[in-house]
Amino acid sequence: MQLGNLTKYPYPSGRRVIMGRRGAVATSQPLAALAGMEMLMSGGNAVDAALAMAIALTVLEPTSNGIGGDAFALVWDGKLHGLNASGKSAQALTKEAFNGMDKVPSTGWLPVTVPGAVSAWRKLWERWGKLPFEQLFAPAIRYAEEGFPVSPVTAQAWKRAESIFLPLTRPEFQHFKEVFFPGNRAPEAGEVWGSEWHAKTLRAIASSGGESFYRGEIAQQIANFASDTGGFLTIDDFAKHQADWVEPISTNYRDLTVWEIPPNGQGIAALIALNILEGFDIAKYPRESVESYHLQIEAMKLAFADVHRHIADIRFMTLAAEHLLDKAYAGERRNLINDKAIPIAEPGLPQGGTVYLAASDAELMVSFIQSNFEGFGSGILVPGTGVALHNRGIAFSLEEGHPNQIAPSKRPFHTIIPGFLSQNGQPLGPFGVMGGPMQPQGHLQVVVNLADYRMNPQAALDAPRWHFVSGKRVLLEQAVSQEIAQALSEKGHEVRVTKDVALFGKGQIILRQNRVLIAASEPRADGMAIAY
Repeated sequence: MQLGNLTKYPYPSGRRVIMGRRGAVATSQPLAALAGMEMLMSGGNAVDAALAMAIALTVLEPTSNGIGGDAFALVWDGKLHGLNASGKSAQALTKEAFNGMDKVPSTGWLPVTVPGAVSAWRKLWERWGKLPFEQLFAPAIRYAEEGFPVSPVTAQAWKRAESIFLPLTRPEFQHFKEVFFPGNRAPEAGEVWGSEWHAKTLRAIASSGGESFYRGEIAQQIANFASDTGGFLTIDDFAKHQADWVEPISTNYRDLTVWEIPPNGQGIAALIALNILEGFDIAKYPRESVESYHLQIEAMKLAFADVHRHIADIRFMTLAAEHLLDKAYAGERRNLINDKAIPIAEPGLPQGGTVYLAASDAELMVSFIQSNFEGFGSGILVPGTGVALHNRGIAFSLEEGHPNQIAPSKRPFHTIIPGFLSQNGQPLGPFGVMGGPMQPQGHLQVVVNLADYRMNPQAALDAPRWHFVSGKRVLLEQAVSQEIAQALSEKGHEVRVTKDVALFGKGQIILRQNRVLIAASEPRADGMAIAY
């Protein structure tokens, strides 16, 4: 793939293209990127760097991820490998626990599944890690013990969370509020925040190789707190958890092969939409044109309709993923698109809280994502630990007979998706965009920017975005012209232009071209890309 001009941008961003040959890292928080670079400069590889960033982000962006979250990864070492470290629901969970509800609540014990992030760290390190496991934790422990200045975008998310978590009064929420809202408020940008509990827990995980989290003292603490406050998770749920190696799924779009993690993740939505879009000569329209926006939005609508009907824990799916990725099927779906917006069933999932990171060296390339899901997660922090538990179970359906219907020992539908690009069997590199249902939409838009409009990686991230919400509702960034917004409205889209950049995802890319690594970080986040 020949990337677009490395000196030009679609609109002024003030950002520069970051290039190097030996290694590169990119993530949504500068101190986390430095943690990754610290590993590379210490003789570590891209997996060491990725894990150090992931572990550090549990401290630096607690609004989006934590020790008590889930994770997925794609790693290229001459072949692409997928890792699904998402956890299952409790064995003791029953459908009766949700009687009278029309959806799974976002706080409390009901949406908590076994956290898988720690198992991902261990599994990746066992296979590719070069540095000692404990060394990967050093930056995160330092930030937790000494404190760090909260970055601006994270501070904004923290402030928004006040209205959700401060009113919670039940006993299981009190420790969470004490740690994350000291003085009954969110820390402001530049204010120093840290957590001794978090540092203590990271030390225990590091020294035990992760065993303490699933079969040791930390697992017992979580199980005890669940038992004391109405939770379902037990020590046996943790002991039975494992991260699974999976075969990545892909599709060819123009001259690129786009790779995603298979279900229970929603990465397949991006691939379905790309298959539909492939039948249109979208490049004949300007990047900033109503035709380009309309076709992308409609393809994404159709993809979401399929995904939210069929995707679940792969053991419970009644329709195989390959049927949804069939090119002939994409042609049938494409025929539903015309010059007017068509109504489609809602995606039905909330905004997510997620971190994405990428790392590359001369031999390894890593696409990694972890999350506590909606905001901080469940609002439950296990006392004496830094474990803030996610609320991934809110992605379960309560619809009777749905493949994603909530059940014991089951993985929920997952929004977090690492992406990867290759061409003619050769790796280009990792990419990802965070943000609940925005994630496959972000993947689609980034791939279109690269493949159809030949943008360089930073420009592909910087470009204005759209966000399909449900039905005919579409959000547009302020950078989208009023002319395009008006023309989309005339096509039947219910358009709202918003300045809230959090609604449009946050991403990173590292692509290799001519043995040069080109790294980019999202302008909508606090992030940074570094290469050397």
